[in-house]
Amino acid sequence: GAPNVSTATAVREQHGHDESMHPCAPPDAVVWPQSVGQVQELAALCYRRRVPMVPFGTGTGLEGGVNAVQGGVCFDLSRMDAIAELSLEDFSVTVEPGVTRKALNSHLRGTGLWFPVGTVGMG
Repeated sequence: GAPNVSTATAVREQHGHDESMHPCAPPDAVVWPQSVGQVQELAALCYRRRVPMVPFGTGTGLEGGVNAVQGGVCFDLSRMDAIAELSLEDFSVTVEPGVTRKALNSHLRGTGLWFPVGTVGMG
């Protein structure tokens, strides 16, 4: 429920486009899950009802991947922003999907590590 779900036009339009040239195609609703369990429950519900699911990060893509051309539910993952584990020994970090590059680099500050733009493995 609110504030984790919205069908407001402005919110839907914000989530219906990225930085690409493609026209806005808003979803029917936007949800902000905050745990893997919530994502699983939402995905199962959408699957059972045959409702398209559209993941949304920051909306900076250039491919139109967030455009909900068939409607559906947008999963805005920005609230899943925990950094779960950092291993300096093997240069690996486990993050939730809402962690931004800036937030990760802020967390890494002082370790001698950094996460550059365009690094494979972050998606």
